[in-house]
Amino acid sequence: MAEIKFIVQKFGGTSVANAKLREQVAHKIIEAKNQGYSPVVVVSAMGRKGEPYATDTLLTLVKDGVSPSRELDILMACGEIISGVVLTNTLNQHGYSAVFLTGGQAGIITDQSHGNARILQIRPKEILRYAREGIIVVVAGFQGITGSGEITTLGRGGSDTSAAALGVALNAEVIDIYTDVEGIMTADPRIVKDAKLLESVTYNEICQLAHEGAKVIHPRAVEIAMQKNIPLRVRSTFSDAPGTLVTSHGEVMENTRIGNYGLITGITHIPDITQLKIFTKDYPEVEDVQLKIFKAMALAGISVDFINVHPHAVIYTVKDEVADKAAQILNNMGFKVEVLSGCAKVATVGAGMTGIPGVMAGIVEALAKEKIQILQSADSHTTIWVLVRKEDMERAVRAIHEQFKLGQ
Repeated sequence: MAEIKFIVQKFGGTSVANAKLREQVAHKIIEAKNQGYSPVVVVSAMGRKGEPYATDTLLTLVKDGVSPSRELDILMACGEIISGVVLTNTLNQHGYSAVFLTGGQAGIITDQSHGNARILQIRPKEILRYAREGIIVVVAGFQGITGSGEITTLGRGGSDTSAAALGVALNAEVIDIYTDVEGIMTADPRIVKDAKLLESVTYNEICQLAHEGAKVIHPRAVEIAMQKNIPLRVRSTFSDAPGTLVTSHGEVMENTRIGNYGLITGITHIPDITQLKIFTKDYPEVEDVQLKIFKAMALAGISVDFINVHPHAVIYTVKDEVADKAAQILNNMGFKVEVLSGCAKVATVGAGMTGIPGVMAGIVEALAKEKIQILQSADSHTTIWVLVRKEDMERAVRAIHEQFKLGQ
């Protein structure tokens, strides 16, 4: 028997929200089938909050209760099951044999962390069986089962993660992530009018963009696909545009932008951040103080970011919603804390900036022209972050985008 050429196609909730949209989804799947692929289709729950079968809507059914996380996972898994069965029916109506599998039936095995489970392994026996018979397989995203058979959900972006894991397990030719946008942009087009569609980005770049606020794809999915160098494409359900290809750095350089590979790929942002500054110069055992600060945050379950540790001060950020709690803990420990709420993090991302002088100078120049104060900064090989006041965030994004001519 000829080798099966798998393609994994993931469709988000807005893509399957109604019958008309599901017809467009079915067209994409049938097109892939007719091109010689064996489609494995991963679906999210239909629509968004307020629509009857969306995950957030299902959760309102128990909003006044105290349901254990196990039962909540069973409830949340229903949205993808409904969506998958309905889409399977649509494909069958078009004369194409299709079968629906829950995450567990598809062989997605997770740990026992209800609500935010991690995939441990994929056992795709059932998918392979149906694929050999030429049947299209539709799989519920966002869910799996433990080794003992308990239903789990994978947390935010879980359907992206399901698709990537299945793509790796099946050694797929490509993983297509279908959304309601054309692909990955150089910045949020609602902020930057001349934001440009990126033809291709590296795995590392899209991970950074996703971690720093871009919501097109979940970074965990990218990290999984990168393990086997399975190409990802971020595409629109509503057009035939090729979207954005996510692949290795070498392939991006070779295939799309030789001689014109820019320093900067994109600008992204995260609002609603609070900066905490703790002065440690008055404490004789500074290292002990630094340890106490971060241990206290960890014990309280508070995630810290944008960390700068100096001999005389510790500076970091937390989300606005936990800022009061973090400051109260530090005050109770006897520390003097400066709290600056209403901040935003702006990230400048580009694999091409590694080892190239002048990028930070360009960012500082762009913000200085707009009289935007940099409250804090940090960098890595592919990213430079600046903390600004939230009211300056959109101007900062536009200024840096213009400085590096990303709209051209």
